[in-house]
Amino acid sequence: MFTELKESARNFPPSPGVYLMRNEKDTILYIGKAKDLRKRVLSYFTSGKDLKTQVLVKKIFRIEYIVTGNNYEALILENNLIKKWSPRYNINLKDGKSYPVIRITYEDFPRVFKTRRIIQDGSEYFGPFADVGKLDQFLELIEKLFPLRKCRGPLRKRYAPCLYYHIGRCSAPCAGKITKEEYQLVVAKVRKMLTGDTGEVEARLRREMKAASESLQFERAAEVRDTLTALESVHTNQQVEDFNWEKRDYAACAMREHLCTISVFQMREGKLIGRELFRAETFGNETDVLADFALQYYRETEDVPDFLYVSHDADTELLQGYFDKELAANMQAVKPEEGKHYRILKMALENAVMDVDKRLKNRENLTGLEALKEELDLKRLPRRIEGFDIAQLAGKYPVASLISFHNGVPDKKNYRRFHIKTLEGRIDDYEAIREAVARRYTRIVNEGLEEPDMILIDGGKGQVTAAREILDSLGLSSIPVFGLAKEFEEIHFADRDTPLRLPAGSEGLKVLQGVRDETHRFATAFNRQLRDKDTGFSLLESIAGIGEVRSRKLMQSFGSLEAIAAATPKEISEKSGLSDKTAKLLLKQLGL
Repeated sequence: MFTELKESARNFPPSPGVYLMRNEKDTILYIGKAKDLRKRVLSYFTSGKDLKTQVLVKKIFRIEYIVTGNNYEALILENNLIKKWSPRYNINLKDGKSYPVIRITYEDFPRVFKTRRIIQDGSEYFGPFADVGKLDQFLELIEKLFPLRKCRGPLRKRYAPCLYYHIGRCSAPCAGKITKEEYQLVVAKVRKMLTGDTGEVEARLRREMKAASESLQFERAAEVRDTLTALESVHTNQQVEDFNWEKRDYAACAMREHLCTISVFQMREGKLIGRELFRAETFGNETDVLADFALQYYRETEDVPDFLYVSHDADTELLQGYFDKELAANMQAVKPEEGKHYRILKMALENAVMDVDKRLKNRENLTGLEALKEELDLKRLPRRIEGFDIAQLAGKYPVASLISFHNGVPDKKNYRRFHIKTLEGRIDDYEAIREAVARRYTRIVNEGLEEPDMILIDGGKGQVTAAREILDSLGLSSIPVFGLAKEFEEIHFADRDTPLRLPAGSEGLKVLQGVRDETHRFATAFNRQLRDKDTGFSLLESIAGIGEVRSRKLMQSFGSLEAIAAATPKEISEKSGLSDKTAKLLLKQLGL
């Protein structure tokens, strides 16, 4: 089919127009425009194309074209056909996602909270913010520093304030504990922080972090450090503000394989007031995608800006003509190369890149699984792969990890870990594998749980053989087992002496490497956790007056040596039963 399609493309005219790619069911997969139809369509069939193009070409059954008089007519026709047919691999604005903003409500006693909805009722909005975690930390800081009301809706009079007032998180305007003027002064301080004036608060937090660190309150110091990071992050987001009252949009496109994200920043009245993400799977390039996006986006909105700044070399003259003729909008399309607009656009692009990278990391890797099925001659697609690894240190703290991949990506809710109990100090990875596999799949059999499609062991033929013996004894001979040895990235079999070595770029090998690396990480982390915990017990028991029972009680109560070091003698005595004298001695020893 590849050859036939390529030959048919050679007969396309070297004229402007639109091409439609269809599958065997005659469904339109992708619609594109071109200044030269023959040259553009043939480009899909040249050697060395990227993975996304290779995947698309495999799906194509036939390609048809429509010749237009000029590039502008091709642009309009493409846009109309996309609107009519909504092909899977063209931009679809239904996948929009907005980032949260901070809202100060337009009331006598305003509320401050996170939202994704912009309501034109006089409320003030700050943001938006890409990192929701840091935004939550920032709001927590605002709540601690400025006790504003939490209740939703209009303020209702109360005779007694609620719990928030008693814990210092609300100034209780509902109960008359603060006047409107006093409350508005507090809101002004919040507004000051949100507009980037955070120097005073940052200095205060740094002093608090230093004091906590010097008094060995490490966990508290870490909390303050994270709050500072969040504050600095929010402050950075607020650099996008000026006194230029033009309406401006910034559209940036990022692509990874066939995944695409477009980030749009909206500047109104000199402030960044909106940011949206639009996600798609597409086989166009960044230039095509941005042009298609602009046509669809501004056809659907009434809030047309004066300027549209784009991240890639979209045909700005062509877009300009569309805006003038079709939308009757005096909007200029520009690709800035430097200066303020370039910096804002770069920020929008960073957001798009972050989002598309996240999507790529989390997407199903069915392509890799299909390659793996073929390369290992499996009877079915290995949608559920379970992996095992063993970790120990000179025979101490032996543990096994069990991780699960579903559709080629980690399925962390199905991770498990095992204390290996049968070795008694011996170093025997084969026996450790036998124990872990036996415990896992005995439960699978007894409880009728879902069986994996494949098992991968971090190791060679010996480990694979050990696992195979256990599975066969449990009547699970149908589950294929393989090992992946790191030295040469060779795949080992229980019934073959010669390992298989796949090409370095194999998509199937990448899946196996992902499973193997994750089993190793998970096992090693568990082993290290046990070693650290044991070290803590040993240190505690070395202190006079603390034995095995009280050391365990201390660790259970506080969780770590750092938390114990951050506590007061009184807290230690109350939680562990130690005398004040021993508690003070403990803190002294931990401080050395």
